[in-house]
Amino acid sequence: MSKVTVSRKAHFNAAHRLYRKDWSNEQNEEVFGKCNNPSFHGHNYDLIVSVTGSINVDTGYVIDIKILKEIIKEEVEDAFDHKNLNLQVEEFKNLNPTAENISVVIYNKIKPRLETHLELEITLFETPRNFVTYSGN
Repeated sequence: MSKVTVSRKAHFNAAHRLYRKDWSNEQNEEVFGKCNNPSFHGHNYDLIVSVTGSINVDTGYVIDIKILKEIIKEEVEDAFDHKNLNLQVEEFKNLNPTAENISVVIYNKIKPRLETHLELEITLFETPRNFVTYSGN
C-alpha cells in the first residue's frame, strides 16, 4: 500500500541560552558566541510535524489533522510558547536547548501519542535560514 506524508506547521516563541555549566565562561563564549548571552535571547520558531503512513481505507486519512493539531498544541505550543526553555521547561534543565536538542525533545513528546505504525519527522526552523530535521534515527 502507498505511503503518504501529512504535515502540519506550528509556531512558538521561546528564549534560551546555549551554554554548559561544566565549562568556563570563556569556553562557553568561544563555542556559543552571542547565543551564550547570560540574559538569554529569543527565537520565533517554526515547526513542521510530518507523519507518514498508509491511507486508512475507511477514513481516507493517514492521521486526522485535527488530532495532529491537538497533539502539537498540547505537547509543544502549550509547553514551549513564551517560555524560557532553560528555566521553565523540565526537559532542558540539564540539556542544552540547541535546535538539534529541541527537535529531539519534540519528537520524543509527540511519537508516543501516534499510532505505532506511523513514522514521524520533525523539522524545526530556528531562523528562516537555519533549521534541523529529526526522524528518530
